[in-house]
Amino acid sequence: MGDDDDSEDYIDELTGLVEPTGELMFASSGSKLTIEVDELTGLGNSIAVLILVTCLLGLVNGVDFTQPESGLVRPDEFVFRFAQNAPDESAIFNGYVYDDLGDSIENATVYISWYEEEYWNTSSTQTNEDGFFELEKLDPGITRVDIVVDRDGYKDIFSNRVLLSPPALFEPYGFTTIDFNIPSVQEFAEQDCADGSADCSIREIDNSPEQMEHPLMDTGASMIYSTIGIGFVGLSLLGAGFTVWAMKSGSVYLLRTASVLSFFTMGHYYSACLFSLVAFILTFTITKPQRVIN
Repeated sequence: MGDDDDSEDYIDELTGLVEPTGELMFASSGSKLTIEVDELTGLGNSIAVLILVTCLLGLVNGVDFTQPESGLVRPDEFVFRFAQNAPDESAIFNGYVYDDLGDSIENATVYISWYEEEYWNTSSTQTNEDGFFELEKLDPGITRVDIVVDRDGYKDIFSNRVLLSPPALFEPYGFTTIDFNIPSVQEFAEQDCADGSADCSIREIDNSPEQMEHPLMDTGASMIYSTIGIGFVGLSLLGAGFTVWAMKSGSVYLLRTASVLSFFTMGHYYSACLFSLVAFILTFTITKPQRVIN
């Protein structure tokens, strides 16, 4: 027996393990295991709803832009806002002049005038043999265009209200192209003389009163306007998609991305910019929910 006790003591010394002689006791430290949960908090879900509303405003704005003839904001109003801040003499205006049969009119005088602060500025040119005209160094914005045609001993004046496009993006000049069809001699003959006389050598058809709200403008500018609307629709749908994804995955980063996308939808009347900015700031207050494992 003595040899066995000596061998056990020898092994204990080698391993450094000593067999406990007292009773074993277990104590709890009070610590708890927590893990992050892949879902948004109540605040996160509220922000997601705000972003979805913002995306809806952007969608309405985009659809409005894609309907230039019936939307709340028309292309001419959109272009006019940019024209007000455009540099002077940065517009170029050209087009063709045709008669009522579609034949080009040579040597027709194209006379353009626009109001500049306290006086009227003017410029003019004549059409070539193809009926083409071009005027440079004009101010973007609303102008009056008078086309004077000499025929049958009369001066027939065809007047319209025109919106000249401002430069777009990094282009130094804005281009406006509009073709004009001069009414027939019979239509001019039916017009009353401006001086009230029974016979006059100057006859005029003036469409500008009917074009006060919506002047003539370049068709290309209208197409750009519709393209911008499609972009707004795309951004709003993309932002809504990111928001739903964030609600399912619990990702704050996806929610933050959705708020940035909704900012650029510009809907409606820029209210989306404010809502998305508030949502973006609030995303930094979201904390990941945690689940406690006992």
